[in-house]
Amino acid sequence: MRVSISVQSAYNVSDPREGARRMIDRAREAREADLDALFVGDHHATALPYYQNTAILGRMLAEWGDRPAGALYLLPLWHPLIVAEQVGTLASLMEGRFILQCAIGPADNQFPAMGVSARQRPSRFEQSLSILRRLWAGETVTTGGENDRFGLREARLSPCPPAPVEVWIGASAPPAIDRAARLGDGWLAAPGLTPADAADQLGLYRDACERHNRPVGVCAIRRDIYVGGTAAEAEQTAAGIVSRGYRGFPPEALILGDMDRVAGAFGELAEIGYDEVVVRHLVQDPAQVLESIGRLATVRERLAGW
Repeated sequence: MRVSISVQSAYNVSDPREGARRMIDRAREAREADLDALFVGDHHATALPYYQNTAILGRMLAEWGDRPAGALYLLPLWHPLIVAEQVGTLASLMEGRFILQCAIGPADNQFPAMGVSARQRPSRFEQSLSILRRLWAGETVTTGGENDRFGLREARLSPCPPAPVEVWIGASAPPAIDRAARLGDGWLAAPGLTPADAADQLGLYRDACERHNRPVGVCAIRRDIYVGGTAAEAEQTAAGIVSRGYRGFPPEALILGDMDRVAGAFGELAEIGYDEVVVRHLVQDPAQVLESIGRLATVRERLAGW
């Protein structure tokens, strides 16, 4: 069972440099904890500071080292040549593999802000991913036809990623899970799933892979967590956050406790069939987040049997 981290990108800070420093500190601590991969998210037109994926990940890689890393790109919002170029450059900074997390994104204010029709999300996603793979392979790409969403003319890429890019598709609705099985190298389950729902959706993904005659890819799940020094400290730290209805998630979707409790919860996900848990921290205090990341080193040691 691998343990990776998705570092929070949004911070309610008066000095924008403070939020960036927190992300850099967390990348450094995640390296010290020997976590398996580092990720950042994607969001646009935000009211609070949100650090954009390509730029901040490039800086964080200086702290992270040569392990796998990647970023989420909501593909319908992006021109595919821009994503291909950003990933090509980021992958050129790394010795480890680059993992593209991608999704169609929610039909929210990001789409009108970017001048994109939310109704075209599925078709833009599929065409974009096809274009990305062609560009990364060194092709010159021209698109056209009635359903063309991007209008590329002799688009090409340099530098191409020096190693194959791994594509994980985030999905929770059955049609989206089917798309992940059909097009992805892996599937990323949503963070708000209860353990029972996580098992059910993993079954849907495996069935869809079989239906499309494709091998089961990486099965990863996001989890919002806090690892306390003791069970009592974890409860005291996170109880108020959970009671206020953290992100609207059911409490059983959250993982908090001491190192044994968290290791056990991750082990249960492994027993369901997940290969990787990608953590995000549900507390905001910078020192507590760093301490929690540091304790994940021990959690990983205790997961050795799974």
